[in-house]
Amino acid sequence: MQRGKTIRVSRYIFLTNNYFKRIANLLIFAKITLMNFNKITSSHLDYFKRILNQKYVHFDTDSLQNYSHDETEDLVYLPEVVIKPSTTEEVSKVLAYCNSNNISVTPCGARTGLSGGSLPICGGVALSMERFNAIIDIDERNLQATVEPGVINQVFKDAVKEKGLFYPPDPASKGSSFLGGNLAENSGGPKALKYGVTKDYVLNLEVVLPSGDIIWTGANVLKNSTGYNLTQLMIGSEGTLGIITKIVFKLIPHPTKDLTLLVPFRSAEKACEAVSAVFRAGITPSALEFMEREAIDWTLKFSDVNISIEDDVEAHLLVEVDGNDMDTLFKDCERITQVMEQFDCGEILFADSSFQKEQLWKMRRAVGEAVKSNSVYKEEDTVVPRAELPKLLKGVKEIGQKYGFNSVCYGHAGDGNLHINIIKGDMSDDAWNNDLHIGIRELFKLTVELGGTISGEHGIGLVQKNYMDIAFTDENLNLQKGIKTLFDPKGILNPKKIFV
Repeated sequence: MQRGKTIRVSRYIFLTNNYFKRIANLLIFAKITLMNFNKITSSHLDYFKRILNQKYVHFDTDSLQNYSHDETEDLVYLPEVVIKPSTTEEVSKVLAYCNSNNISVTPCGARTGLSGGSLPICGGVALSMERFNAIIDIDERNLQATVEPGVINQVFKDAVKEKGLFYPPDPASKGSSFLGGNLAENSGGPKALKYGVTKDYVLNLEVVLPSGDIIWTGANVLKNSTGYNLTQLMIGSEGTLGIITKIVFKLIPHPTKDLTLLVPFRSAEKACEAVSAVFRAGITPSALEFMEREAIDWTLKFSDVNISIEDDVEAHLLVEVDGNDMDTLFKDCERITQVMEQFDCGEILFADSSFQKEQLWKMRRAVGEAVKSNSVYKEEDTVVPRAELPKLLKGVKEIGQKYGFNSVCYGHAGDGNLHINIIKGDMSDDAWNNDLHIGIRELFKLTVELGGTISGEHGIGLVQKNYMDIAFTDENLNLQKGIKTLFDPKGILNPKKIFV
């Protein structure tokens, strides 16, 4: 009997070791194939032309250039061909063919990303989802909508608003970014503070796997404890696990009223301290945005917004409350004002017209473009528990002094998401190219030490992947890489993103 037990245990150990060896070999194979993709040939092009109309297969210089970049710094990587399918079946055929022929595929949409997620760094196919632009159904009975991933965020928001419904996620790029890209990065925006981010509104997804297989990830229901949650796994996966071809969103009733305040502070750290105090006072604004002085100065020069700022003001908080009862909103604003006055704020501007509200939000949403227009820069997307914002902001400035860079900070202070724009300014090319990453690593270490992480809504993509070891242990990273390998054994889909 004892001998039999020993044999069974040994067999278990043998099978277990074989399993882990298999996973290790898959990881090694995936890593190798990432470096050895096949180049696009005329026979490949002929196949793509057969399954799509020829006018949706592009390999001319202008097309390749147009799809070689997103909004990430000045990075450019040329694809070898741009393909624009319009049906799930076409996407399936493209992926199955590329998988069989070891051709890299980089999904892309409006290309508004800030982490290099849609850069075709291995050449191959740039798979544009721009023709997937239909709002298939708005189900008013169940407060749901089924859409394709190429629908622009604002177009979708406007369509459901006409029916009295609300889709809250509102990234700065909402006027141009596609819903598919929003899912890829789990986008947030100002309204995430009260209403949540993209993942909180997705019920179900149609996805094409790298093999060409088509699956639905869940069900069109509000509760689901049936199996693993593949829907949430896909959201934020940055196009590395599959191509989303349909999305089922949940919707909520649209709030009918809102009020907006602009609060100036003589200390940027005091402005950050005031953020958590608002919530401790029992108030949940629909948005609470932070902008330091330089961000506003640059934006006012960049845009046609006309706002007067006192010389001693270092930062602003832009605060919005919304709901359906104006008396309640006015009371919330009074309580917010009382909180702000405890932190050495200046005279609070109350937006008393729709035009003023639009101007204030136009200023906030233009900050990123304004910074980009002024200098070469790198944008980091840190997030910490909101009460730690003062320490993060102070640390950012100290690290900047240590490594010789200036920074312009703004972001969604209400949920602890601080966008840090590192400005090249007078830094030498050598320091910018060779030393800056050391300062960024220190910045990310501080963020994690404060209980945060290295990206709140922009994703990891290409430019942040070298810092993933700060946020995760080796065991955690290996688990995530293993998931990637199980979905995409040959590593053809959006290669060299997220992981080193």
